[in-house]
Amino acid sequence: MFRLKIFPAFLLVALLAVSIVPSSALYAARRDNDDDEEEQKQAEDDAIAARERQLQKDLAAKMKEIAEISVYADQKSQERASLERDVALLEADIKKTQLQIQARNINIKQIGGEITERSTTIVALSEKYARQKESLAKLIRTTNQLDDNSVIELALSHENISDFFEDLDAFDSINVALQDSFRDIEVTKADTETEKESLEVAHTKEVDLKYQQEIERQKIEAREAEKEYVLTVTKGQENVYKQILEQKRAEAARISAQIFSLRDTEGIQFGDALEYAREASKLTGVRTAFLLGILKQETNIGNNLGSCVISDLDSGETRSVTSGTTFANGIHPTRDLPVFQALMKELGREPLSTKVSCPLASGGYGGAMGPSQFIPSTWNGYINRLEGILGIYPDPWNPRHAFIASAVFLADLGAAAGGYSAEHEAAARYYAGGNWASLGQGYANSVLNHAQTIQTTMIDPIEDAEDGD
Repeated sequence: MFRLKIFPAFLLVALLAVSIVPSSALYAARRDNDDDEEEQKQAEDDAIAARERQLQKDLAAKMKEIAEISVYADQKSQERASLERDVALLEADIKKTQLQIQARNINIKQIGGEITERSTTIVALSEKYARQKESLAKLIRTTNQLDDNSVIELALSHENISDFFEDLDAFDSINVALQDSFRDIEVTKADTETEKESLEVAHTKEVDLKYQQEIERQKIEAREAEKEYVLTVTKGQENVYKQILEQKRAEAARISAQIFSLRDTEGIQFGDALEYAREASKLTGVRTAFLLGILKQETNIGNNLGSCVISDLDSGETRSVTSGTTFANGIHPTRDLPVFQALMKELGREPLSTKVSCPLASGGYGGAMGPSQFIPSTWNGYINRLEGILGIYPDPWNPRHAFIASAVFLADLGAAAGGYSAEHEAAARYYAGGNWASLGQGYANSVLNHAQTIQTTMIDPIEDAEDGD
């Protein structure tokens, strides 16, 4: 009984000893543990990133192999002759497409020459109009002089009265002729300007069609190369092609699944990005691959959201979180800074720690937000429309909101019309605004290159697999 009484007392003393361990020691232990966990998390993130890069390389290799043999999956012929006939047909298609492209180049050049001619004619008519306006002005001044003198005085001022009446008749004739000429010039100039506008529309259509034909030619040439490859390697054994194709597709699907299962540190998984882009495309008509091309150009689809934070809420100065460099032109102090602070308050974000873009080395202001890199004042102009679409207050750092916002903006810029010219101009305007024709061309070229790569190497294979399922 005595031992039973002693044991609880001993346990109570032990518990009290533990409870009075200095709090600083406990804090230090927790801090060391947190540091260890943070280092472990960073190591895991680095390993995931390295694994993802390797998987992307593996997937690209598999997709290339699939592209080399995918045509043959649909072929049922067992003889080499069938493939040879297909190659001959593809060669004919290539030649036909090349001739069509050459014809379009000639037509584009011809239309361009006609546009130049119309422009020259318009300039000449404008100059003629100006000269005749001066002649009319002189005639009006002469008329005023006539009004200041009586007909008798004017007649007596001529040595021969018949000369006076001849001058009077000539004066009236010139007046009538000038009025007729003005009407003719106005009609001709208006007609010429209409012709020029029609030619410019035709020129744009021809350029768009040429772009589509170039893409089609590349696809046909790729198919021909695939056919030739299969003829060389397998000698017409189509069943072998099907087995190889299924194997490669299975390997590509396995690699894609691994990539999609990896998480990015800040970026958007491509599977999610594709779904957001498809949804935005249905809402606005902007092509899915083009929208992804914009996000690829802006932030590498959410991987580079900016590396500056605002360091002064009065001046708009920002600071790089990587180098510590400060930028006086971090964010526009009157146009964007007040809007940014109001947005941060609405979203419950900390304005001094939320990352935005740093200013470009070429000049201008930074402060662009989220995966789509909207500046605050532009985002503010779309809040009501986005809220109507989303049903909630839009957040530029929310990937889905960012995709839909970009699509709405691009649709306003004309991208929903489709075609090379419309998308090229919309991309240039997205980047450079009113200076798109001079400052946005390189950006637009890069976006369309990204869009083409995404379409052919990522979206098309995924959609083919979906159709196969």
